[in-house]
Amino acid sequence: MTDKFAPVDKILKEHDCNPAQLIPILQQVQDLYRYLPEDVMRHIADKLEIPPARVFGVATFFAHFAITPKGKHIIRVCNGTACHVKGSSFVINTVKDKLKLKDGQDTTADGLFTLECVSCLGACGLAPVMVIDDVVHGQITPAQAVKLIDEIAAAEAKNA
Repeated sequence: MTDKFAPVDKILKEHDCNPAQLIPILQQVQDLYRYLPEDVMRHIADKLEIPPARVFGVATFFAHFAITPKGKHIIRVCNGTACHVKGSSFVINTVKDKLKLKDGQDTTADGLFTLECVSCLGACGLAPVMVIDDVVHGQITPAQAVKLIDEIAAAEAKNA
């Protein structure tokens, strides 16, 4: 039987089990699981000999970290001032409807997509802006957003 924490232990070993390396450790672990599972964070705390609250505190403080599962494809829509003025709320609402996301839900039931509404994507001149898997889509319309999602879903279905 394989040790479920073996990949995490390998990451910890790469960082010499140094508590000062907590952020890079969590970054690598999140790359592995696409989020930070609670049992894994407790294991990290145990191995680094630090309180679990310290690990959870770092994981919940930084927006980059996720403590719930994320979808395979991350959709970020800016709702900052420039994007909001240019209609990002319509894009957000359309994407939520398309993905059938209920209030408080950000990841689709099939785990294919996660929607994140962010304050700034650093492309105000392209407002409204949507980023899918690190590809920037400027001056996005609700219809264009749906088309992009449909294209990704179709490609995933084809590859399944």
